[in-house]
Amino acid sequence: MNIKEQATQMDSIVTQGAIVDAVKQFFAEDATTSDYNGLATTNKQQMVEKMEGFAGAIAEVNGITHHHTIVDGNVSASEFTFDFNMKDESKIYWHEIIRRVWNNEGKVIQEEYFNAQ
Repeated sequence: MNIKEQATQMDSIVTQGAIVDAVKQFFAEDATTSDYNGLATTNKQQMVEKMEGFAGAIAEVNGITHHHTIVDGNVSASEFTFDFNMKDESKIYWHEIIRRVWNNEGKVIQEEYFNAQ
C-alpha cells in the first residue's frame, strides 16, 4: 500500500471540509486518537461520533489550509490551519500537525494532534 498516496487523498478530503468522510474512509476499526487537550478515542466509531459532533457545531468555515505532508515509512505528518466560526459564537483557529500511523492495508491505526502555534 502506498502510504503517501493514502495520506494525500485523506488530506485532500480534510481540506474540502469533509472531516467525517475522511475518518469513515481511512480509519481502521481499531484506530486510536489523542490530542493536545487530552481527549482520546479508542476506535473508529468513537472518532466518527466525535467528528460528527464537531462538524455539527460549525456555523461557518472561514478556511482550511493544508500546508505540507511528509511521509516516512508508515508514518505521515500533515500540517493544517483550521479557521471556524462555531454555532455557539466562539471561534476556532487551530494550526496543528496531525501525525498518523498507517497499517499495511492503508488505514490509519493511530492519529495524534499537536499544536503547531
